[in-house]
Amino acid sequence: MLSIEDALNSDLAKEKLDPNIAFRFARGGKGKVLGEWVSNKKTNSFGKDNAAACQRAFISALLEFQERARKEDGSAVVNIRSYYKSEEISNAKEYMCGSGFLMAGVALKAQVLK
Repeated sequence: MLSIEDALNSDLAKEKLDPNIAFRFARGGKGKVLGEWVSNKKTNSFGKDNAAACQRAFISALLEFQERARKEDGSAVVNIRSYYKSEEISNAKEYMCGSGFLMAGVALKAQVLK
């Protein structure tokens, strides 16, 4: 389990994530639910710090949700929870990452709102 706040405050998140599409972890929001999707992202972790590799996979998953929100004409991604090995873990402060010698992976499930 790793810190959502640390990932969102990383240089990568600041560079890549669109501040106009809001994220809400482990809770919903007001508006019409346009659908629910899963993002499963992997990254190379060979020779890298586990936390840094996990953050990269986490940010990649959030980027995929932002793209989905744009495609669906949504304005927020809500009820974001870990979905590692199809097990849901709802936590507003931490996400689950599976990391090993060669790969790190993050799977998230979320809803898009309008």
